[in-house]
Amino acid sequence: MHEVKRYQVRGVPGEVSRFDFNGRTVEFWSPKQPASHLLIAHDGQNVFDGRTSTHRGQTWKMAQSAIRVSKELGITPPSIIAIWHSSTKADPWGRAKDLTPERYFREGLSVPKEYQKVFNPEALHGDSYLTSIFDEYVPALAPGIPAEQIAMIGSSMGGLATLYALAHFSERFTTALALSPHWPFGREALVDRTISSLPAPSKYKVWMSHGTKGLDRDYLPFQQIADQLMRNRGYHEDNFRSKRFIRSGHNERSWAKYLHEPLNFWLN
Repeated sequence: MHEVKRYQVRGVPGEVSRFDFNGRTVEFWSPKQPASHLLIAHDGQNVFDGRTSTHRGQTWKMAQSAIRVSKELGITPPSIIAIWHSSTKADPWGRAKDLTPERYFREGLSVPKEYQKVFNPEALHGDSYLTSIFDEYVPALAPGIPAEQIAMIGSSMGGLATLYALAHFSERFTTALALSPHWPFGREALVDRTISSLPAPSKYKVWMSHGTKGLDRDYLPFQQIADQLMRNRGYHEDNFRSKRFIRSGHNERSWAKYLHEPLNFWLN
């Protein structure tokens, strides 16, 4: 690991640090006071820096939202680790390889026809990606924070990866915030496998949400299945929220507009 640069974000005290972990870019921000909570975010290009975001200038404004919510709750804001995905011109499917729930598709879950010619389950590396997060990035950047105070957040394929991580790394964090989980990638079978793999409620919290525009238009029937399965698993209002945001789309600007709600659900 070595630090690449530091930079400031408007409205955020201190600096964001950008690191290189064996070719993987990871960014980190922490409040001046010692943080008692940690938020792990996928698609790190879109978390802090508008110059690197998928839609230039649009970010999650994650630190700003975390600061605002924490102030309202009277607590210190969480530290944030943002992991960049690995898509490049040479490997445009890098992000999908990072974020697809690896075991489910290696074990026979199918993808829609439009992806079948280019989709190779053997090329997935989601398990090693998540292992690196918990075994390398978290210990190096935010050691000592207990699992009960760690959350993971992601959108679209990152939402799927977040739920997958809770199923298979449930001893490492306890709150999954999945915005616009891309259920159509595996349809009903993916919904069923994902929810059935989650840990029993007890100490865990799960947020799911979606909008009504763009890719999110197709999510409602799958999310309704997910909601029923979650209730069947014993999740209830205190530890599970599923929300639909009218006129919200599938982009960083839309997610940023309501990010305070899942953060409040986690930190409150």
